[in-house]
Amino acid sequence: MVEGLPLMLLVGIIFLAVALAGALARRLGQSVIPAYILVGVLLGPGIPNSIGPITTGIVQSTEFIDVFSELGIVVLLFFLGLHVDVEAMLSRPRRILAVGTLDLLVTFGAGLAVGIVFGFSAIESLFVAGIIYISSSAVITKSLMETGWALKEESEPITGILVFEDLAMAAYLTLLSAVVLGTGETGNVAVNLGTGFLFLGAIGAMGWWFSDWLETLFDAESDELFLLRIVGATTGLAGAAHLLDVSPEVTALIVGGAIGLTRHEDRIERLIKPVRDLFVAVFFFSIGLSVGIDSVVAQWRLVLASLPVTVAAGVLSGVLSGWAYGLTDTQSLRVGFGIVPRGEFSLVIAALAASAGGGALGAVIPEFAVGYVLVMSVVGTLLMQHADRIIDAVWPDAGEPAAFPPTFEAAEPRPISERNDD
Repeated sequence: MVEGLPLMLLVGIIFLAVALAGALARRLGQSVIPAYILVGVLLGPGIPNSIGPITTGIVQSTEFIDVFSELGIVVLLFFLGLHVDVEAMLSRPRRILAVGTLDLLVTFGAGLAVGIVFGFSAIESLFVAGIIYISSSAVITKSLMETGWALKEESEPITGILVFEDLAMAAYLTLLSAVVLGTGETGNVAVNLGTGFLFLGAIGAMGWWFSDWLETLFDAESDELFLLRIVGATTGLAGAAHLLDVSPEVTALIVGGAIGLTRHEDRIERLIKPVRDLFVAVFFFSIGLSVGIDSVVAQWRLVLASLPVTVAAGVLSGVLSGWAYGLTDTQSLRVGFGIVPRGEFSLVIAALAASAGGGALGAVIPEFAVGYVLVMSVVGTLLMQHADRIIDAVWPDAGEPAAFPPTFEAAEPRPISERNDD
C-alpha cells in the first residue's frame, strides 16, 4: 500500500477499479469475475508494479479487505442456498457421497500424478494434489448465477460436489497440519467431522421442521431491521462454524436453504442482492491481491502442465457425476465444466505449505498455487460461460434438456408451497 494514502481513499480506489473492470467485461460480453481478479492483480503488490510511468501496486491486503472477502463468500453461498433445494439434496446423502468420492479419486489422483511426475516427495505431492483437487465455491457459485445454471438441474450435483469437497478439505487440512506442522492429533478428525455434521444437521432441521418459527423470528416491518437480522444470523452461524472447524461456506449454504423454506425468500432476494454483489466484488479483487504474474512465470511449467490435467479430470468427474444423477449428456458436461474453477482454498493450502517451509514447500509449491489460482480462476470462469458453445462444437448430439429461465435474476423462484409438497 502506498504510504500516506488514507484508508478511505484506497477503499474508494478499490470500488471504482472493480466498477470500471466490471463495466469493461460487460461491454465485451464476458463474466465480471476474471475482470475483478485481474484488476486486483494490477493494483496489488505483485508484478506488474507499474504500467509505464504509472505506479499500479498501490493496494495490499488489509483486515478490512479480508473481512469483506469472507462476508462475500458467506453471503454468496447463502444466496445460492435460497434457490437450491438443500433438503432434497441432503435427503440423498449416499448419492453425494458417491459423486464426491468419485470426484476425489479422479481429481485428487490426477493432482498426485502431477506431483510425482515433477519429482516431488510424497508430502509435497499431497500438497500439489490438494491444490489441484479443491474447487472454488465462490467462483463457481457466482458463475452459476451469471449463467443461469443455479436454477437448472445441473446445480444439484455441482452443489453436492462442493459440499463434499469442503468437508473433505477440513479432514485433509487437519491431517496435513498434524503431519507437517505437528499441530493436533489426527484422531480428532473424526470428532471434528461428527461435530460438523451435527451442527449442519441442526441448522437444516430447524428450517425443515420449524419454518413457521423462523418466519416469526425474522419477521420485521422495516426492511433495514429485516436485513440486519438475516445477515446477522447468517454471519453469526458462519462464525460459529469457524470455531467448530466446519466450513463457513457450507454452513451459509445450509442456512440459506433453511430460511428459503420460509415465506421470506422473495424479500430476502430483493434486499440481499446488492449486499451480495458489493461483498463478492471485493472478494474476487482480494484474490487478485494475493497473486501475481511473476508466480505464473516462475512456475510456468508446473502451471501449464496442471491446466489440462485439471480441466480433463474435472470434466470427467462431472460427466460421471451427472450421469449418476440421471442427467443428459449436455447437462453432465455442464457439471464437468462447472467444477473446474479453482480459487480460495488452494491459496489456503499454499499458505500451509509456506508455513511448513523447507525445500519445495517453502517456495515452489506456494508460487505454483498462486499462479495456478490466477490461471484456473480465469480459465474456469470462461469455460463455464462458454460451455454450451464448446459442447455444441465437440459433441453436437449430446442432447439438450427442457428449457429453463435464461438468467438467474430473471427467473421466478419456486413457490414455497410446491417445495413443501415434495
